[in-house]
Amino acid sequence: MTRVATIPMQTTLASALSRSQQSLATSQMQLATGKKATDYAGLGLDAVRTLSARSMLEQQKTYQTVASTVSTTLSLYDANLNQMDSSLSDLRTQLMSALGTGDSPGLQSIVEGAFSDVRASLNATSAGVPLFAGSQTADAPFLPETLSDTVGLDAADAFANDDVHQSARIGDGVDVEYGITASEVGTNLIPAFRTLAEAGPFGETLTEDQKTAIRTALDQLDTGLSGVRNVNAANGRRQNQVESLTSRASEREDLLSEVIGNVEDADLGQVAIDISQRQTVLEASYSVFAQLSSMSLANYLR
Repeated sequence: MTRVATIPMQTTLASALSRSQQSLATSQMQLATGKKATDYAGLGLDAVRTLSARSMLEQQKTYQTVASTVSTTLSLYDANLNQMDSSLSDLRTQLMSALGTGDSPGLQSIVEGAFSDVRASLNATSAGVPLFAGSQTADAPFLPETLSDTVGLDAADAFANDDVHQSARIGDGVDVEYGITASEVGTNLIPAFRTLAEAGPFGETLTEDQKTAIRTALDQLDTGLSGVRNVNAANGRRQNQVESLTSRASEREDLLSEVIGNVEDADLGQVAIDISQRQTVLEASYSVFAQLSSMSLANYLR
C-alpha cells in the first residue's frame, strides 16, 4: 500500500522558505546600505584586499592633511617675502630719486617705514608662532626695534633664530624641508639699513656725505633684495613640489577608493533585480507551502 506523508515535504519546504527569506533580507540590506555586507567577514577572501586598500587610503589622506598645512605655511612665507620685496623696491626707487635730485623731503620716514615693514615681515607669526624663527619660537627672530637700533650693529647680532628648518613627510619616502629663517632673508639687509641709519636723519636736501652713503646703501640694498628674491624663488619651488605631491596623493586616494568600492559597494541595479526575483520565489514558496499544509489524508482518500 502506498504511504502518504506530508511532514517531510513540509520540513523541506520550510527550510527552503527560510533560505529564501534570508536571501531576500540580504538583498534588502544591500539596497538600504549600498554595501555588499555589514562586516568584513561577509566579504570573504576580498576582505584582505579591502583592509589593505583602506590602510593605504588613510595614509594618503594623512599625506594630504600634512600637505595642506605645509602649503598654508609656504603661502604665508610667500606673502611676507613679497611684502618685503615691495617695500624694499619702493625704498630703492625713493633713494635713487633723492640721489638724482638732491632733494629728500620725507625720505627719513620712507626709510623708517621700509625698516618697519621688514621687521614686521620677519617677525610674522602663524597661530602665535614666529614663522622665521627656526626652532627658537619663544621670541621674535628679528631683534632691532627701530632703524636707529641698527647703528653700529653687526648683522649676526640682529637675529635670534637658529638654523633649524621644518620638515614634513608628504609622500611615500618623500620629506620636504620648507622652513625659512629670518637670518637667511635679512642678514644682507642689515648693512643697508645701518648705512642709512648712520647717514641720517635726512632733511629736505642731501649733503654730500649723505649722497655717498646712499650710493653705498643702494649697492647693499641690491645685494639684500637679491637675497630676498632668491629665498622666495626657492619657496616657490617648494610650493610647486607640495602641490605636485598633493595631486599625486589625491589621485592615489581616488584609485584606492575605487578599489574599495569595487569590493564593498553593492550593484544597486542588480540588487533591485535580485529583490524582485526573490520576492517572486518567496511568494511562490508561500503558496506551495500553504497548499501542502492544507492537505490531509481525507483529501487523498476522496
